[in-house]
Amino acid sequence: MRRRKFIALLGGVAVSWPLAARAQQGERMRRIGIMPPTSETDPETQARLAAFRQGLEQFGWKQGRNIRFEYRWPVGDAELIKKHAAELVALGPDLILVGITPGVQALKRETRTIPIIFANVADPVGSGLVPSLAKPDGNVTGFTAVEYAIVGKWLELLKEITPGTERVALIGNPEVIFTKSFMRSLEAVAPSFGVKPVAAEVRGVVDIERAVDAFAREPRGGLLMVPEFTASMHRELIFRLAARYRLPAVYPFRFFVVDGGLASYGPDQVDQYRRAAGYADRILRGAMPSDLPVQAPTKFDLVINLKTAKGLGLDIPPTVLAVADEVIE
Repeated sequence: MRRRKFIALLGGVAVSWPLAARAQQGERMRRIGIMPPTSETDPETQARLAAFRQGLEQFGWKQGRNIRFEYRWPVGDAELIKKHAAELVALGPDLILVGITPGVQALKRETRTIPIIFANVADPVGSGLVPSLAKPDGNVTGFTAVEYAIVGKWLELLKEITPGTERVALIGNPEVIFTKSFMRSLEAVAPSFGVKPVAAEVRGVVDIERAVDAFAREPRGGLLMVPEFTASMHRELIFRLAARYRLPAVYPFRFFVVDGGLASYGPDQVDQYRRAAGYADRILRGAMPSDLPVQAPTKFDLVINLKTAKGLGLDIPPTVLAVADEVIE
């Protein structure tokens, strides 16, 4: 009798194990398409993606268990952006995360149904990504990078570091829709700081070298960057040119300064990707992108690189260092 009970019990366990395994295996694997802003080898991009994955894990989404990522790396190439957008949509993912405005625009042309979350894009309304921040409508929502008014903060910081600055070049790709809006913002505030604004339109390495070389022919100049992928991808070149001509520069994001730039003021982009994981979780559980308002940054950082300042022959004022969130020695 005992032997029969033991066999029956053993049989019950033997049945329950496969059922449990089948239940776990039966959980539908979700797929997220990802189009990052720069190359696969970019440490900043990897830090953002790691924050997104870590954020998802906190909500119970673990890579290889119930979620899978499909990456496409257009590295700012307009044709690759279109190609990769079509490829991602053809895969039929549950949602797509994208970090560049042209990428969102290309994806919108390919699908009106697959949810799209953008992270760190500027002016999503002006770029035609959403009709309004509060009510994004359609299949697109996400997190903005910076507003045009931040140009005044960059210029203020530049003048505090080098009060003698009289000319300021804004480096940006004219093919990016919001570059001209940043330039208009600079032109509006420049007179109050006593500086002449200069548009440095660049599309790649040759343009950057030519623009900075030409700008540096006259003295008392400084540099600002439009927060778009061209400056990000070629930041090391910009650092070298700034060092060569001893041009002070203020950048839009922390990673510029960590990599060798002088100073930055802007939102924490890694935090933006971490927050994007919350929207991804809600969409994977049934929420509609149109019900999730576009969110602005909540965390801004002022970062100074003293080593770069020394190389430029600059002494950062104590008043600037006192309010800096991070000082890199």
